[in-house]
Amino acid sequence: MKYFNGFSLHREEGLFDAYCTKSLYSVAGFSYGAQQALEYVYHATERIDRLILLSPAFFQTQKASFVRAQLHYFETSKEAYLQQFLKNVAYPSKIDLAPYLHVGNKEDLEALLSYVWDAQKIETILSRGTTIEVFMGEEDKIVDTKEACQFFTQTTNYTIKGVGHLLVLN
Repeated sequence: MKYFNGFSLHREEGLFDAYCTKSLYSVAGFSYGAQQALEYVYHATERIDRLILLSPAFFQTQKASFVRAQLHYFETSKEAYLQQFLKNVAYPSKIDLAPYLHVGNKEDLEALLSYVWDAQKIETILSRGTTIEVFMGEEDKIVDTKEACQFFTQTTNYTIKGVGHLLVLN
């Protein structure tokens, strides 16, 4: 399985074993990585049977002021921003994400926040016979799960009760 990491994270894919099929023909991505995974599959020429989007970062309904504020906070104090970000990603679990921290940069954050999910790309991927599964946490503090679900109507969606962006309990 090809896996794409979340923003400022690395080697976290093991946290999602319950949702991922380990196959040569599967691609998965968490949050920012879900955006990258979709683009990878859209442009791929090789066989891909399953695209797994884990808590896809979905901000296209946010105002431009939201994006500017996030970038400003990141530039002002990267350490404080990432500390709060990791807490929000883990919520409501108590998992310490520090071992997975890989500090991202402003360009990646801007790409994450300004990415526009394209329904036509999803349709194209589905038309190739690739299954797209989207997993979202009901208690997500990073993205609005309801807005994301409204967008991902063409895919198979799972909203997991009692979990947040990280999709894990405890």
